[in-house]
Amino acid sequence: MAKYLQYLKESFPPAPEWGVDDIPDLTGKVMAVTGANTGIGKETAKVSALLAHNATVYMFCRSRERAEAAIADLKAQTGREAYFVECDLGDLRSVKRAAEDFLSQESQLHILFNNGGVMLTPVEKLTAQGYDMQFGTNVLGHFYLTKLLLPIMQSTAAASHAPARVIVTSSLMHWFANKVDYDLLTGENQKKRKCTGTTYLYSLSKFGNVLYAKELARRFGDKGIVCISLHPGQLKTELMRETSAFMQATRNLFSPVYEADMGALTQLRAGTDPAAAEWNGKYMTCWARLYPNSPSADDEAEAKRLWEWLEEQVKGI
Repeated sequence: MAKYLQYLKESFPPAPEWGVDDIPDLTGKVMAVTGANTGIGKETAKVSALLAHNATVYMFCRSRERAEAAIADLKAQTGREAYFVECDLGDLRSVKRAAEDFLSQESQLHILFNNGGVMLTPVEKLTAQGYDMQFGTNVLGHFYLTKLLLPIMQSTAAASHAPARVIVTSSLMHWFANKVDYDLLTGENQKKRKCTGTTYLYSLSKFGNVLYAKELARRFGDKGIVCISLHPGQLKTELMRETSAFMQATRNLFSPVYEADMGALTQLRAGTDPAAAEWNGKYMTCWARLYPNSPSADDEAEAKRLWEWLEEQVKGI
């Protein structure tokens, strides 16, 4: 019962005590944001945030057309231009090409915002390599991108004498999963996956986000990397684009739904606030504050097992 009271409390956040005006000057800082052409990702990169504070921003997005439209919009608002990197998180080979593209252009990376994702996709929908679309995109795709970019982030941290940061967007829905059921992560057991349902599969992916973030923090905290996971809030974005209008309306009945720029606050603080450099392995919630994660996500053995599974999946890509 206490666990679900914490979940409910997270659903109704108090007013923010930190805002975009608190972001320090980011001149010379290189940042990468996945899923940055719309929703929270775009808000993270827009006028009141990273670009306006002089960061160099790379937008890792699947659609070139939509990314270029977003870049033009951002330039009109901020006078500064972001850079596009084509990246489909649901295709590990695309993730590898994206990392290679970025590394051919930059010699440093200070902040990686693992922001992109999918929600409540049809159970039948799989990634290019046959993984559950939600877990494969939200967890495995981001894990592989981070793995490929960790060397440049470690060298950046060493050169700047300050930690580089990996910011992992999870959800308060992570409270509804207690362990990783590996039978659900590929298309091999569709009967079990259909019985489980897309809502639980989404929760499982968000639970996986927190587990993976905590394990990354443990493994690389002494190597110049800070990793923070977070819930951005119940937001008006395109994340639920594959669900019915009824489901979207039903969600809005049970908790407040906010504009996307509010959701950007938590990511922005995690990535830019000097104080957040001390929050390695922590979990944040809306609006830009520390919060307890589900106790199940503190299971180090479970996190280690997930990390090892993730490593195995990206071998030979």
